[in-house]
Amino acid sequence: MESLKQELKENIVEQLNLEDIAVEDINDNDILFGDGLGLDSIDALELIVMLDKNYGIKLSDPKEGRAIFESIEVLAKYISEHRTK
Repeated sequence: MESLKQELKENIVEQLNLEDIAVEDINDNDILFGDGLGLDSIDALELIVMLDKNYGIKLSDPKEGRAIFESIEVLAKYISEHRTK
């Protein structure tokens, strides 16, 4: 699980071009949107594409995405339970 969390942090920084944030600066329980990392709806779309491409997870319900993208911890747990790749 720790390696998945590290991989997610690296992918998020790279995919979303977060130049001001280092992988080491992201804690597992940091809120990803709003006051946390400050991600927005465009970033959410990029994360949905990343889930599909990297882990074979297709999200169709936006409410589901909101819950899944709460933090790295929650996202990693969801991926480990639902991944097809």
